[in-house]
Amino acid sequence: MTDFSPESLAAIGPKEFTQLVKSTPDSKIAEVMASDTRTKILDEVFNRMPGLFRAERSGDTSTVIHWIITGGPSGQDTYETVIEDKTCTVTSEPVRKPELAMTMDALTFLKTITGAGNPMMLFMTGKIKAKGNLNLATSIPKLFDIPKG
Repeated sequence: MTDFSPESLAAIGPKEFTQLVKSTPDSKIAEVMASDTRTKILDEVFNRMPGLFRAERSGDTSTVIHWIITGGPSGQDTYETVIEDKTCTVTSEPVRKPELAMTMDALTFLKTITGAGNPMMLFMTGKIKAKGNLNLATSIPKLFDIPKG
């Protein structure tokens, strides 16, 4: 599959989405994520996050993370992930103060969540900007089942 669209994403699982991100040229992903379909794609990705959450690895983690995705048609999109009581909830209307806020463009976000990009390298090169608890940033991958594609 080479069609990077909300319809394709809705029809495939996380592993296939990972493969799609890895096989689609960066320029195509950037083009789609700068268009009006961006919100549908981001909503689909964030709606899957609770299903990929690894409660057994969360221990007593209680935190709020804001994901600030830049470069959209109307500026930026912010999603809020709340992890508490061994559950994960996500909203596109943040209301809580974050312990960690990460800002990145949509391409960097998709590469990070699919394992196609090295989050530490992306941070070190300034593609990911983080404010707050940086130790939390390093523990996010262990809290989610990130598909290997």
